[in-house]
Amino acid sequence: MNFFLTIVVDGLIQASWLFIVALGMTLVFGVLKILNIAHGSFYALGAYIAATAVTMVAAHSLPPSVGFVAMLVSVALIASAVGFLLERGLLKMFYGRDEVVLLLVTYAVFLILEDVTKLIWGVNPIYATQPYELFGNVAFAGLYYVGYDLVLIPISAAIGLAVWYGLNRTVTGKIVLAVIHNEEMSVSMGVKVNRVYAVAFAFGVLLAALAGALTAPKISMQPGLSSDVIILSFAIVVIGGLGSVEGAAVGAVLVGLARAASVHLMPQAELFMIYLIMTGVLMFRPEGLFTRETARRI
Repeated sequence: MNFFLTIVVDGLIQASWLFIVALGMTLVFGVLKILNIAHGSFYALGAYIAATAVTMVAAHSLPPSVGFVAMLVSVALIASAVGFLLERGLLKMFYGRDEVVLLLVTYAVFLILEDVTKLIWGVNPIYATQPYELFGNVAFAGLYYVGYDLVLIPISAAIGLAVWYGLNRTVTGKIVLAVIHNEEMSVSMGVKVNRVYAVAFAFGVLLAALAGALTAPKISMQPGLSSDVIILSFAIVVIGGLGSVEGAAVGAVLVGLARAASVHLMPQAELFMIYLIMTGVLMFRPEGLFTRETARRI
């Protein structure tokens, strides 16, 4: 029983931060119809910025709680600005072009950001573990977990609920949904679509960077961090359905549980299990679990 519970808890911890990354990716695709290859780079950028903020706070002998707040605030400000400037300064020039062109543009951004992080932070691993001890250790059902890991689960759920509520229960969210469902009609009704694009992309970048910041105390920041995340987040949004918040949540849980089960039972098959789930879903639901089929417009 404890073994099964260990897999479930580990899976939910994995799913928590993966969901935040995938939520940003699926939101950007839903609004802008861009499959953002650079999304993993924004995750890595958030992790590096968080590590810098935590290191600076620790250098002044301030408590870890201050470092935790500093890393979230600094990441939110910088990531939002980067996302907004990138959308206004680069992506908007390619709207209306073939989707493959936008895919290549984001891939170019991915390559550029990879080298930028190496230039700024170097190639050696960076650690920022101070906030990891902030919530102590938790024991239940004979299992012991670091409190920080468990806190990620309600934080992720709160972010997901906030995004869902914002999209479905607020005026701003309904405007975003109107742009998603019918851009031409939204323009004719006076909606400033370009402004919606900029805000949605900046928010997607913010979510990716926030996930990087939250995982920074758990991992070592080093080159290649973005590649691993983009593969997992892409698998999640494909399983759940591109553009679906609910799909991102279910996809993250499935991938998290698959990774946890593989690590405990068959570590060499960790990635294989994820691709196996993705293949199985695509065989029966090519559009993903939560994406509705739509008539193709001619």
